[in-house]
Formats: sequence, C-alpha cells, structure tokens
Amino acid sequence: MTVTTRFAPSPTGTLHVGNVRTALHNWLLARKHGGRFLLRIDDTDAERSREEHVASIKADLTWLGLHWDGEERQSARSELYEREFQKLIAAGRVYRCYETAQELDLKRKVLLGRGLPPIYDRAALSLTEADHAAKAAAGEAPHWRFLLDRDAAIEWSDAIRGLQHFDPAKMSDPVVRRGDGSWLYLLPSVIDDIAMGVTDVLRGEDHVSNTAAQVQMFKALHAQPPRFAHEALLVGTEGKLSKRLGSLGMGHLRDEGIEPEALVALLARLGTSDPVDPALGTEELAAQFDLAHFGRAPARFDEAELHRVNAGVVHRLPYARVAHLLPAAMGEAGWEAIRPNVEHIGEAADWWEVITGPIAPPALPDEDKAFLAQAATTLARTGTDWAALTMALKEASGRKGKALFLPLRLALTGREHGPDMGALLPLIGAEEALRRLSA
Repeated sequence: MTVTTRFAPSPTGTLHVGNVRTALHNWLLARKHGGRFLLRIDDTDAERSREEHVASIKADLTWLGLHWDGEERQSARSELYEREFQKLIAAGRVYRCYETAQELDLKRKVLLGRGLPPIYDRAALSLTEADHAAKAAAGEAPHWRFLLDRDAAIEWSDAIRGLQHFDPAKMSDPVVRRGDGSWLYLLPSVIDDIAMGVTDVLRGEDHVSNTAAQVQMFKALHAQPPRFAHEALLVGTEGKLSKRLGSLGMGHLRDEGIEPEALVALLARLGTSDPVDPALGTEELAAQFDLAHFGRAPARFDEAELHRVNAGVVHRLPYARVAHLLPAAMGEAGWEAIRPNVEHIGEAADWWEVITGPIAPPALPDEDKAFLAQAATTLARTGTDWAALTMALKEASGRKGKALFLPLRLALTGREHGPDMGALLPLIGAEEALRRLSA
C-alpha cells in the first residue's frame, strides 16, 4: 500500500511550532516512502473556524515547502459522515443520551467519591423507544455516544511508544455527536482516514486516549486501523509545557528573520538523538527520517538554538535564493562577501551600508592616523588588492598583526570585526577607500 499521511489542522487559529512539527514529520514520513501527504481542514466547528486561518495555514505550509498531494474539507463531507453514522446506528454501535453537563459532572463526582473510575454509567441504554419519544416531544435533543466493546481489549503497536494496551471497561463511551447534530472530532476523523486511504497517523502523545477509542471505531466500520505513532510533545527551555510555544507562530518567526530551511532543519530532528544539521535539505531529511529514532522524553524547543541553526542555514544560501531579499544594488559578489557574517538575511542591508557609505570616521590615536595616511598613498599604487596593500604596508611600516590590520579595518568599515577585507575592499572601491583612509 502507498504510505499516506495527513495533517489535519483546525482553522480556529494560526499554526505554531508544535503544529508545524507534526505537519513536517508527516510530510517527511510520506516522502521517505514515496507516498502521499494530505491536508485535511478540520472545520466542523463552524463558530470558531475562519477562512483567513485556512489561508494562513496553507501559506505557512507553502512557505516551509510542505506541499500537499491532496486536500479535503470536513465541512464539505457531511453526507459521508451521515451515511457512515447510519451504519453505526443499524449495528447498535451508537446510542442516544440526554444528560446535561451538570448531571454528568455530578455523576463523576459521586464515582470519584466512591473511589471508582469516573466513567459514564451507560444509563441511557436503559431508555425505551417510548422514553425517547417523550423526550423528543418535550423538545430534548439527544447527543450520541459510541458504544465501546468492553469485552475486546484495545491494543496496537505504536511506532514510537511500543505496545499500547487499554481496557475499554475503564473508558467512557465517547460522545461523537452533539444535540444540535454537529460532530465532535473522533468519528469524522476515523471516517475521513478510511475514505482518504490514510495508512499512517502520526500525532502528539496527547491523542493516545483518542486513538484507543478510534481503534474500535475503525473496526466497527469494518476497516483496518492505520499504523499509529504518538510523539512526545514540545516543551520550552524551562522544561515545562510552555504557553510561549503556542504563541510562536510563523509570522512571528518570519519577523525574527528565521528562514524556513532553519525551522525545518531543527524541527525535523526534535525528539530524536540525531544531530541538527543546517546543511541538510528536505530530501536528505526525508531519507534519514526514522520513527525508531524518536524517544519518549519531551522534545525541548529552544528559540536561541533556532537562531543558531538559522545562521548556519544563511551561511549556505546561494545568491539566487536570497536576491529578492537583498538591497537592490547588492549583487552576487556582495552577498558572497557578507554572507559568513550574518545570522539573518535582513542584516545584509547593514553591511551594504558599510560598503556603500558614508561611514563616520573612527577616533584613532595620532600614530594610527599617520599610518592611514601612508596607507592612502600605498593604496593609490596597489588598488583594491588587499593582500598587496597589507604586504606593502607591513614592509614600509614594520607593523604586523592587529597593529597592521585593525586601523585599516576601522578606517575602511567603521567596525572592528566583519567580513573578509579581501572581499570587501573591491566592493568599497578604490576611490571611496582613498576617501575613507584620508578622512
């Protein structure tokens, strides 16, 4: 079977790093096996779903290079859900309930007070058709629960967590449909996975209990459950689940100068012992992607590390990839010169100002001023050949090391550190360099 994965965001907000990690890992898993990566917009929550969020989700995935091979919208699949739901009614695998949230909460408290598991007592199963008719006449609309088979142990081999075992006798029958007819997450997701041919479901470990119920839903619909893998959730640098992670959207990271290649390089390896390598592209990351490398420990996300990876990525980006982001007059030679000294592409504009000027003359001691006057005379002979200039000045002045190079760098760039002067000096040009040395 063709390996088919899916990413199923709810368009109730924008993507953050945790969502993106899930999408990326599903994309990598599909690409590793030459399979398909599908996008499913889970927009059954009509009140909170927004089209602008759908557009944002797609734009972020595109920015990251996570192109999808097919797309579905849950809001357009109501007929499919209804048809499959009627099958479950006919098979006796869903049933009507009427308890209010307050009544259910009271039942849970009573059970907990007795030291019992706070699971639903299935009281609604004792209602007769006459009872249902009476409630309908009174205007009470039922919600629906999926009837778990409490005699069939729930087991699956999780690709990350290993063998998983749940006792359905200790689980509540999950609500799958509200009284207003709208759907909760569990059942439509199963129906979609069957219809879309999803073979592998890779998601966060917070879905493990959902999976336990869904395994029986697949079987109730006469379908083979997909392979499941539940990865550890992201935590912040403080070692706890961080609210900040939920605020790290793609817009924020773009504003911080983060390149998509850097985010992909970091998130692809978070949760594994594999080293983060900014030199690896998506195809190499996909080829090396292995669920067996994922551990159970929380995956730690460090924004400072992301910026370090970003620097490693930027240092490798070719001119063609960044040309549209650079100052208009900066050509390939300019990018090649300053690239090793920038962590974010936006910093290129600062170095371009250093190259094109003007710069403020630095405050230097008299002996350095005399040396720079000598340098101006020498540059008139050597031109912008940095090696020839410094060699001639070394012989003429007797200076070497820092005493030779630092005054020249300060006079020519206004900075103590920066790109290789052999690359910068030709970009500054002989005329401008003479002016700066003379100043």
